[in-house]
Amino acid sequence: MKIKPLHISLFLFLVLGLLFGLSFLSTKSTTDTEGFHVANTTVKYPTTATLLQQEPTDSVSDEKPILVLEQVTKQIEPIEVEKDKASDTLLKYQSIFTDKKEKVVLPDISKIDSTTIQRIAYPNNTFLSELKQKIQSNKCRIIHYGDSQLEGDRITGYLRNRLQKLYGGSGPGFIPIKQAYHQISAVVKHSNNWTRHPLFDPTQQKFSHKKYGAFLSVSRFNSLEKDSISTDSSSTTKATISISPSRITYRKFRNYSKISLHYGNCTKPTSIKVFRDDELVLQDSLSTDGNYHAYTINRSLNAKEIKIELESTSSPDFYGLTLDGKSGIQIDNVAMRGASGNHFTRNNKTTYKNMLKELDPKIIIMQFGGNVVPYLKDSLAVDKYTKNIRWQVNRIRSLKSNLQFLFIGPTDLCTSKNGKMVTYELLPYLNQQLKASCLENNVAYWDMFNAMGGNGAMELWVEKNLAGKDYVHFTPKGTKYISELFFISLYLDLQKKNINE
Repeated sequence: MKIKPLHISLFLFLVLGLLFGLSFLSTKSTTDTEGFHVANTTVKYPTTATLLQQEPTDSVSDEKPILVLEQVTKQIEPIEVEKDKASDTLLKYQSIFTDKKEKVVLPDISKIDSTTIQRIAYPNNTFLSELKQKIQSNKCRIIHYGDSQLEGDRITGYLRNRLQKLYGGSGPGFIPIKQAYHQISAVVKHSNNWTRHPLFDPTQQKFSHKKYGAFLSVSRFNSLEKDSISTDSSSTTKATISISPSRITYRKFRNYSKISLHYGNCTKPTSIKVFRDDELVLQDSLSTDGNYHAYTINRSLNAKEIKIELESTSSPDFYGLTLDGKSGIQIDNVAMRGASGNHFTRNNKTTYKNMLKELDPKIIIMQFGGNVVPYLKDSLAVDKYTKNIRWQVNRIRSLKSNLQFLFIGPTDLCTSKNGKMVTYELLPYLNQQLKASCLENNVAYWDMFNAMGGNGAMELWVEKNLAGKDYVHFTPKGTKYISELFFISLYLDLQKKNINE
């Protein structure tokens, strides 16, 4: 039998008609899942309304995300990385000179409609004045903990540059020795025998000593025994770290004067040599008492490269490097891929406490919540998570007095539901509960979910190329926008005398 085009067309028409007819039998469950439901089994299938797109989507029915996005893209233009001279294009600037003749650049916010900017919520009337006092002090270190949204010094680097311009400071702060991701804030290279051991990586076996320091990760250059620094080998191993300023980052980050090598768990003789532009300038040994220490190296600002050479039969634990200026603002970027912020109570208290004493941070920023969203089943799971976050804050607070905490909530996150990208059902409730818990626990809260535009906003950010196709992470362009939204919110408050102003 010869098959004619008409026969094929009729066959396709019948199949499509049958498939469309089945949509009339498809129904929604109590969880809004469309399909055929038999007992506890569901076969997903779209309803007629979904096929014909008769139901409005949450994102387009709400104009708020569109309005906020328009404010972001039209009124706030992010600073580009300075390659040579300062070329800031954010809004308009006014220049003033301080008593020290240091040029300070102030953003002109006169044309910004502050009602469109998501403001920071503070727990009490004195919090802001204390925060302002810390930021404007001679030396203010801030540690910014967060998940993969921070990788590569994203968000943190933008905020650091803006605050250093206003209040002084230089250098990029914390840089891991063994890096899991590319970052442009400084050039740190190492020999091939370094390994990385993060506390927050679920794929790695954890050290029983739990000494991961304030940056929650350890680097080693010869780990013959993973959980012990003792080895039977009498041969020594050399390892190197080279540090130089990045030429493709903000200029403030290039002018660090002090390099600190943070280490602990050292019980075997370990030599250290320091080279400045290939010239040996220092030869010493690390302390072998097993406690936490910071080995400080002064860097001449005209030095192109500092090289550290280490040698031992067994590597100590190295918690990372800090590249700092002498005064002003410093913000450490501590990115923890996949983390939900619940690892601080699993860290050794003594090492963490001693490292906090050395670093002397005045403010802690925590940015978590996104990684737990896909796994939340009900409101009880949300309440349990917010209680856990409260425990984490209080653990850090117990190790150092006079710390102020600011929590940045999760972004809008989307999942596919009946063929559409929609906000996770429990995300708004999580955001609400995190905010309430933080304010009750004397922690300021910035609502990034609503800063983006609230429910359904992520879809718009993806359309505008401000977020990736995973509907989770910001693009480089989007990172600058969200960072500027946070900075403007903070800057508006720092201009106040009190919260009620």
